[in-house]
Amino acid sequence: MSLAMELQKNGQAENLGEDVRTEDSGPATPDQKRGNDQQGGGRARGPLRLSGSRLGVIEILAFAVLALAVLAAFWPSLLTGVDPLTGDPVNRLLPPSLDHIFGTDHLGRDVFSRTVHGSAQTLSASLAAVAIGVISGVVIGLIAGFFTGVLDAIFMRIVDVLQAIPGLLLSMAVITALGFGTINVALAVGVAAIPSFARLTRAEVIRWRSAEFVRAARADGLSALSVLARHILPQVRGPIGALVALEFGSAVLAVSALSFLGFGAPPPQPEWGLLVSEGRDFLAAAWWMTTFPGLVVAAVVLAANRISHVFNSEKEFR
Repeated sequence: MSLAMELQKNGQAENLGEDVRTEDSGPATPDQKRGNDQQGGGRARGPLRLSGSRLGVIEILAFAVLALAVLAAFWPSLLTGVDPLTGDPVNRLLPPSLDHIFGTDHLGRDVFSRTVHGSAQTLSASLAAVAIGVISGVVIGLIAGFFTGVLDAIFMRIVDVLQAIPGLLLSMAVITALGFGTINVALAVGVAAIPSFARLTRAEVIRWRSAEFVRAARADGLSALSVLARHILPQVRGPIGALVALEFGSAVLAVSALSFLGFGAPPPQPEWGLLVSEGRDFLAAAWWMTTFPGLVVAAVVLAANRISHVFNSEKEFR
C-alpha cells in the first residue's frame, strides 16, 4: 500500500477518533464546537446528508421543481397529451381555464403543452452547456494549477480573455460564427461557462497540491496524471458539484435569453425563451402567453440556485 494512501487513512482514523471522543464526553457546547471547527480548518466531518433537518421546505420544493422539469423534458406525454404544434383558430387567445390551464396563443395552440414540450429543448441545451463548461474548465484548471509556470500562464491568460467578455456577448459571438440552432446555443453557453470552472478548479488544486499525501504520492513514483486523478480530483469535486448546480441555473437563463433573441430553435418548435418572445406582442390582450413560460424559467433558475446553496458550504462537501 502506498504511503499516500496510508496518510489518507491515518487522517480519516484521526478524524474518527476525535468524533468518538466528542461523543463519549457528552454533547459539545457551542464553544467546543467552534474550537473543533478551528482545529479542523473550519471543515465539518462526515458524509453529506440531504435528509432530515438538513433540508427545509424551500430546499424540498427546489428539488421538486427540478424533478418536475426533468420529467417534462423526458416524458412530456405524462403531463399533457395535447399537440404543441397544432393550433385551432377558433380557440385563439383563450385565457387560462380548466381546458387550457396556461391559456392559448395567437394561433390557438395550448401554451401549457408548448411549455412542457419546450423543456426538452431548453434543458438539453443547458445540460450540454454545463457539460462543456465542466469538462473543459476542470481540465484547464487541473493542468494550470498542478503544472505551474508556462502552462499556467498560457491557460489562465486564455481564461482571462474569455472572462473579460460578458457571457451573453461571448455566446452571441460564438453563435454568429457557427450559426443558429439549439446545438450551437449549447456550445456557445458552454464556452462562456469555462472560466468559472477553470478558476475554481485551479484554486482548489493549488490548495491541495502541497498537501502531505500528495507529496507522498509523488515520492512513491506516481505519475502526475495518477496524482491528479486519484488524490487531487476527489478533493475538488465537492466545490465543482456546487458550481455545477449554480451554472445550470445560469445556463437555463442564458439559453432562454438567446432563444428569446431568435438564436435558438426556429419556430414553430417550442422553447422557453421563444415562447416568451412570441407573447411579447400580445401582452395587453394575452398576458398569459409570456407570464407562464417566464415563471417556469424563473422557477427552474431559482430552484437550481437554491440547490447550489445546499452544497455550497464546507460543511456539506467535506
